[in-house]
Amino acid sequence: MSDSGAPSQSRAPRTTAVLLAAGAGTRLGLGPKALLRFRGRTLVEVLADVLLAGGCQEVVAVLGADAAAVRAGTDLSRHRVIDNPDWAGGMGSSFRLGVAAAAPGDHVLIALVDQPGLTAATVARLLASHRPARVTAAAYRGPEGKLQRGHPLLLDAGLRAEAVETAAGDAGARFFLQAHPELIDLVDCSDLSGGEDLDSPDQLHLLD
Repeated sequence: MSDSGAPSQSRAPRTTAVLLAAGAGTRLGLGPKALLRFRGRTLVEVLADVLLAGGCQEVVAVLGADAAAVRAGTDLSRHRVIDNPDWAGGMGSSFRLGVAAAAPGDHVLIALVDQPGLTAATVARLLASHRPARVTAAAYRGPEGKLQRGHPLLLDAGLRAEAVETAAGDAGARFFLQAHPELIDLVDCSDLSGGEDLDSPDQLHLLD
């Protein structure tokens, strides 16, 4: 009990979104995916705002390839923007930087800049479904109807340190998830998006 006689309440953990947007988009051949035009703006601007609209308290956008051009060509003033000088070494370093930038004690939601189908409803569903000490992952049904884990991925605050320790090369949370499948809760988001990544020219229709 506090001095006023009211019960004390601990602050519920916030969620910081980390938007991984450092890649050069080599396979697509159109420059950094962050700068692709989408809904009249750039992809990184739209997705950063979607993450806020879905209920995340803060968005950390991690830039890398042509970071100066991305900063100059976007308005990310509502969000925190950090540069990864080691972006060419793979997603792992961007993952580590982004998670480290989140306030201590925050859950962290990991999102990819090459998922134009991401919706605020997907983000809100993950936040609402999250259970303490768990990993909550968006999942989408494949051709055979089986749920397949995708992004975004919500890491509980208590799991951040171990996930960061295993991030290396092109792997963000992948090694951690492979080591701890028992911690993962899949949340079906197939009704909201197909969950596709924009990796090749034949997928440019995802920007329509």
